[in-house]
Amino acid sequence: MNPPGSTDVLIVGAGPTGLMLACELARREVPFRLIDAAPQAWNASRGKGLQPRTLEVLEDLGVVDRILAGGRFDLPLRFYDADGNHHDQKLCEGLEPSSDVPYGSPLLIPQWRVEQILRERLAEWGGQVEYGVALENLVQDATGVTTTVLRSDVPETIHSRWLVACDGGRSTTRRMLGIDFLGETLETHRMFVGDVRASGIDREFWHAWRNQEGVVALAPLPGTDAYQFQASLTPDMPTEPSLALFQQILETRSGRRDIRLIDASWMSYWRANVRMVDRYRVGRAFVAGDAAHVHTPAGGQGMNTGIQDAYNLGWKLAAVIGGANESLLNTYEEERLPVAAAVLGLSNRLMARAVAARHLVPRRGAETFQLDINYRGCSLAQELRHAPSELRAGDRAPDAPGLLRDGQPCRMFDLYRGPHITLLAFGEGWQSIMAEAEARFGNRVKSVVTGDAGWQDSEGHASRNYGIHGDTLLLIRPDGYVGLATSDKAAGPILAYLETCLPRV
Repeated sequence: MNPPGSTDVLIVGAGPTGLMLACELARREVPFRLIDAAPQAWNASRGKGLQPRTLEVLEDLGVVDRILAGGRFDLPLRFYDADGNHHDQKLCEGLEPSSDVPYGSPLLIPQWRVEQILRERLAEWGGQVEYGVALENLVQDATGVTTTVLRSDVPETIHSRWLVACDGGRSTTRRMLGIDFLGETLETHRMFVGDVRASGIDREFWHAWRNQEGVVALAPLPGTDAYQFQASLTPDMPTEPSLALFQQILETRSGRRDIRLIDASWMSYWRANVRMVDRYRVGRAFVAGDAAHVHTPAGGQGMNTGIQDAYNLGWKLAAVIGGANESLLNTYEEERLPVAAAVLGLSNRLMARAVAARHLVPRRGAETFQLDINYRGCSLAQELRHAPSELRAGDRAPDAPGLLRDGQPCRMFDLYRGPHITLLAFGEGWQSIMAEAEARFGNRVKSVVTGDAGWQDSEGHASRNYGIHGDTLLLIRPDGYVGLATSDKAAGPILAYLETCLPRV
């Protein structure tokens, strides 16, 4: 029980990253506070796409149906030539779901809708966002972080065992922690972005026009009557956005007077920042999401990378607060910092391709889907098999349909859903190891053995998707990655791995 004015985790910033982290802690019943300096929830699209891997994360959280209902797959791009003709392009043509990948392409959905759904899920677990609470100061010691915050100009002191900065690219918390934000601002890559309502244009395409001045586009935002307006800037153009300026740009570059912008709920001037931190942790404080990395919007990586930062950190924080070894938290930076560096490189390459082709949106491929992100070579990836399959420790654990659980059909992801570690065994002779693991760690570990009365790989999808040839045990982490793979029926390595990740019962 925390004394008044204290909590286990203070999360600063209630965007997608902070909300995801709060949900991960709430479902594990870890005390936290989630504060945001804004007076109310942000209502702007900003990011507008969720990658297939992020949809898997949100399925584990139990909200993917709500997410899918608020979005749209594969909105085609209609690109207009100067003569008024157009050609249509499917950005993800040919990319369909498969037995191991349930979401075959990105989902178009405004960021504010994602945040709304995460807030609703958080409330179902008893959590909430404290808006209008701004961080003013922080001091660390051996027991935690003491922060001063302002609520309606009234100071309050909060002591937390841990602090996580999720407060965006201009993070106040990051500056207070003394973490450098290395990189550059690309003045040659400037845009206006805004959420507008419009008449005279349909909602079945992402419309884009180009002339000698640059590109302008209107992307319908699913589940709303709004469009996201995007326009590149010429060197002599004013940088203060206005609806009149947006209308002028649209008419000049499209050559059309029949499309009218009615109003704007959000308008912004954007410059490409390509920056990231050189460390994710300072003492008892961490950075995540845009507070740790920002890059060009090409490829739709930003919101997704932040959500997955939180997904990685959340279960580790909860485990350590519950009694696991604190060294587990070192693996957050070890695993996620290289991912941030790779994402920055990818977004830069995609932006360069778009600029070279003078197209606003190049066709996207699986390189942006974040399904191939892996933690091979990191300390929590222990590949112990002498002849590993293509799927190795550190890789994302794939889905598989056609399973039977207590006689009822299910998917592999159904078995993983929840905050537990899964021990997935193929073959016989694993029961004693499973029993020992469950005795030591209780319901934090769930055992799945093919051929047991309770679970069967009835169509063989799991064996094929996991590349199983012979007796194998895979330890699936709470965030859906293979932590350990072995063919040896010795309990020692498996129990030792669990000791690093979980508190005992």
